[in-house]
Amino acid sequence: MPLRKSELELGQSFRALLVEDIKRTQLVQYAGSSGDYNPLHTDEIFATEVAGYPSVFAHGMLTMGITSRLITDLVGPGRLTSFGGRFTSQVFPGDDLTATATVDEIRDENGVPIVALSVRTVNQDDREVFSGYATARIDL
Repeated sequence: MPLRKSELELGQSFRALLVEDIKRTQLVQYAGSSGDYNPLHTDEIFATEVAGYPSVFAHGMLTMGITSRLITDLVGPGRLTSFGGRFTSQVFPGDDLTATATVDEIRDENGVPIVALSVRTVNQDDREVFSGYATARIDL
């Protein structure tokens, strides 16, 4: 059930485990669907021996897409009005990702209730991998 204005409070947080043990296969599938074949995300030898990373890592937009699931689960389909952020750390194969959305503002725009959320996604070590914001239309 989507968020309702009457049930929200400033500072209220919602948390969800979004993915457990992200797989290399998911990174390659995302590369194929996005058209972004940067070898940092798909080629272990390039990522480790040439670029010096411990492994291949997820596309930032894959991390953002995974994070968006929390928001769309909270507000419902077709209600998101803005979503953005920054990638703050790499997501490596085997990582678990948990996101938290916190209510920053509840307002009306032209008679439509809007919620503004700050969003943070962390891995299993509580290392932040994404920090962002979202706004969405909500029910009364």
